Amino acid sequence: MTTTLFRNDGRRGADGADGADRWQHAVSRAYVPMRVALKDPSSAEGSIASTRVGSLRVCRVEAGPQTVSGYRRPAQEAQPCVILTFQEQGTALKQQDGRESVVRPGEFSLTDSSRPFRKRLDTDFRFTSFCLPRDEVDLGQRELSELTATSFRREDSATAGLAADVLGRVAQDAAVLDGSAGRRLAATVVDLITLMIDELRRDARPGPPSSHAVALERLKQYALGRLHDPGLSPSRMAADNHMSVRYVHRLFESEGVTAAAWVRAQRLERCRRDLLRPGARDTAVAAVGRRWGFTNSSHFTRSFRKEFGVTPGDWKHAGSSAGTTAGRTAAPDRAVNGNPNARP
Repeated sequence: MTTTLFRNDGRRGADGADGADRWQHAVSRAYVPMRVALKDPSSAEGSIASTRVGSLRVCRVEAGPQTVSGYRRPAQEAQPCVILTFQEQGTALKQQDGRESVVRPGEFSLTDSSRPFRKRLDTDFRFTSFCLPRDEVDLGQRELSELTATSFRREDSATAGLAADVLGRVAQDAAVLDGSAGRRLAATVVDLITLMIDELRRDARPGPPSSHAVALERLKQYALGRLHDPGLSPSRMAADNHMSVRYVHRLFESEGVTAAAWVRAQRLERCRRDLLRPGARDTAVAAVGRRWGFTNSSHFTRSFRKEFGVTPGDWKHAGSSAGTTAGRTAAPDRAVNGNPNARP
């Protein structure tokens, strides 16, 4: 176990290098040779705490706005690595392999140092990264490139959640992990991260349209049968249908909606219908909301009004005032605000 702590106060060093040069040198030593462009070259304050655990290198970086670029280098110049980063503060804009993504606090991202990349940080930031030797990650370049410059959270897969827990402990205890224990733990971490990457990659890969349609329809039917359950959520839908949360979100996004928004819309539509039924006059509005999973009456009222333009109480009153026509309840025309989707 070797720990290196670098603090840069932004001033010129004893070797004559200015603060910006010293910072670039420190970043390149902690990872691989990189180009660093500070937003304000006169302010180069920052810190890097780097600890090696077996073949794994754990780096905690804190600094101000800057852009970091990795470039293609001769194979002998530096050992390439896969960098898994957990963003703790600030937002990063990452580019690699023709993709661009925004990485927010609480999200992970992947970088392959063997190929050009760019990372822009526009505000003060803090992150922890885990650098794995590229030759220890048992994935081909094409497979790994499917996930570079993307962001993901621990909730996106079971393996990602497990990896997040393990990596959190490794980052916390890296300074005391030494010898054979550190080497064995590093090997386990590399295997776990490789498994996580492979799982997330398979979830992100487009499959046959028919299989996506079948999976989405299965999720919808599952949710429709449980709209009354306040505990219905994307994570519950994923677990009960043996999918990752990430895949559930991708399926609903293909229709331009989030899973949670789709469930909410289905619940509101059923509340709207129930409030027009003949027996609704004697039923409290809040009771109708609870019947369809809304446990908070204020939230139910706000959601209903946002969806249909009127409160559920006004909708119910308009429906009861409209009377019946040909044995059915007439829709309160004034309540729909011209929205054809709001008709019963």
